[in-house]
Amino acid sequence: MEAPADSYVDGADGRKYWSGIDADVNGMLGGFPYISRVDLQGSRAFLAKMGVGSGVGKLRRVGRVLEGGAGIGRITEGLLVSVSETVDVVEPIQKFTENLQSKPGVGRVFNVGLEEWRPEPGEKYDIVWNQWCLGHLRDEELVEYLERCRGVLEEGGFVVVKENMSTSGKDIFDALDSAVTREDRKFRELFERAGLDVVRSEIQNGLPAGLHPVRSYALKPKAKP
Repeated sequence: MEAPADSYVDGADGRKYWSGIDADVNGMLGGFPYISRVDLQGSRAFLAKMGVGSGVGKLRRVGRVLEGGAGIGRITEGLLVSVSETVDVVEPIQKFTENLQSKPGVGRVFNVGLEEWRPEPGEKYDIVWNQWCLGHLRDEELVEYLERCRGVLEEGGFVVVKENMSTSGKDIFDALDSAVTREDRKFRELFERAGLDVVRSEIQNGLPAGLHPVRSYALKPKAKP
């Protein structure tokens, strides 16, 4: 019987890979830096459908946001600081965050892996954003991380997951960066286990053909019985 794809994920191998990547947009996006603009536009539109934006019209700004797996802060700087008062980031590769903490709107920087991150008592966020990073967690680690994310949400807050999707009928492990690309079905199973409901989901448009499709999910805690 074939072992589950996520069982091959090794956090140390993943960090070794990213430690050798340049701290720029080209490095973060695997040689496709030009997709950043359309990615950020899609994410901004996704947040607008959740009622969040720069405060213009009916779109509200929020207080605090956490970005998990923030890398060099491409999304933090390109989107999240414009819709919130403060953005905290979790990113294990310290060289990626060396210049980030001095940037306007950026709060605390946690140089730990998502599986190691633990919120401070009483810490709350309006949005927890996770993009192109959750493949470095095994299924159980991802459920536990999402449970922690659920626990730090303000009333009415939500978690965003934006990740590549496997369309091959199974999850796919990539030994290069020690990460797993999951099916939509698997993500939904893990969200369910973490006590989160999918309240919005859509595919990112405008990406080049040949790349994995990218899906965004907005997740809210399940209603208490």
